[in-house]
Amino acid sequence: MKRQNLRIYAASLLICIAFNISATPITKIAILDFELKDITSLPNTPDEIIRTASFKPLLESAIKNLGHYKIIQISIKDYAYENGGLGYLYKFHDIAASLGKKYGAEWIIVGQHSKPSFLFSYLMVNVVNVKNKNLVSHFDIELKGNHKKVTQRGIKAISKKIIDRIQRYGL
Repeated sequence: MKRQNLRIYAASLLICIAFNISATPITKIAILDFELKDITSLPNTPDEIIRTASFKPLLESAIKNLGHYKIIQISIKDYAYENGGLGYLYKFHDIAASLGKKYGAEWIIVGQHSKPSFLFSYLMVNVVNVKNKNLVSHFDIELKGNHKKVTQRGIKAISKKIIDRIQRYGL
């Protein structure tokens, strides 16, 4: 009799676990390429362009590691069509939201890398709710230096802020 009860309990537990896992919603987040806003005396060096291009894949990876998030890819063609120039989608979050909606995203992350000096730069991010086209949060983090550890640390910190805000805001 105890074995049968144990089997029933184990089966019930497995069903509950399976239901819980499948019932966990997956939040869909689109992350646009970061734009470099370099206002130093020697702007847009190849190294800084490469560094800025690394932000999006690093942020995608960091967000995936934080939970049940699906990264939605936006085509370069559609991105270029909607983007009226440097900072356009960053400034006009309603247009960024429309772009995200076209791809089924619930959230869209629009970022800039602002570099006013050779010594430091800012990683700036807007978190936009696609459903209501609202700018939910703006975050910026100062990056002192330009080596990989500084970049990775900054991306990790901003990814936690983004996810915290998305979780608190909900849909």
